[in-house]
Amino acid sequence: MLGDIVLLTGEVEAPFLTDILHQHAPALRVVHAEDREALDKACEVPSDLGPRRLIAFCTSVIVPVSILDALDGPAYNLHPGPPTYPGTHPASFAVYEGADRFGATLHEMAARVDSGTIVAVDWFDMPPDLRFSDLEIHAYRTAIALFTKMAKRLATDPAPLPASDDTWSGTVSTRKMFERMQQVTEDMSEEEIVRRFRAFG
Repeated sequence: MLGDIVLLTGEVEAPFLTDILHQHAPALRVVHAEDREALDKACEVPSDLGPRRLIAFCTSVIVPVSILDALDGPAYNLHPGPPTYPGTHPASFAVYEGADRFGATLHEMAARVDSGTIVAVDWFDMPPDLRFSDLEIHAYRTAIALFTKMAKRLATDPAPLPASDDTWSGTVSTRKMFERMQQVTEDMSEEEIVRRFRAFG
């Protein structure tokens, strides 16, 4: 049995995701951390109940290697994008590149962002002419569904989750890359400007 779970996610998501975990393990202690400071505090004292697991859900917080190494097993991240779009703002880059499919990815956390062993991916076909904000909502809902599907294993089984056959590909996008794509210059065509607006706002 797991001792506790540190849930790294937003204030809105935390109670909802905690309820999902408690459906499978009512006595499980779930500690919410919204930012890096709260994460450090949650992990600084060893669990007195048993093995500790870290689960990150749609967060921008980068978990340091020191915390990953101190855990009793793999930490898991729910990435709101498929393995073909690692990094930040995956929906924007998928819209810009005209991707046919998108999804959400559950994977082990590693020192390098979005590079750990993939556990599960839920894919969906991308509707045409989608704006990035609409795709982000669709990906968010898919991420919640994937979390719900994997919640029993995450809440009750301290063993590492089995790996899938999926692998990461594509360029790991960064915040700087996103901000660069938001810029519009005089030499751009109208088509390129519209394309960037639809993808990056």
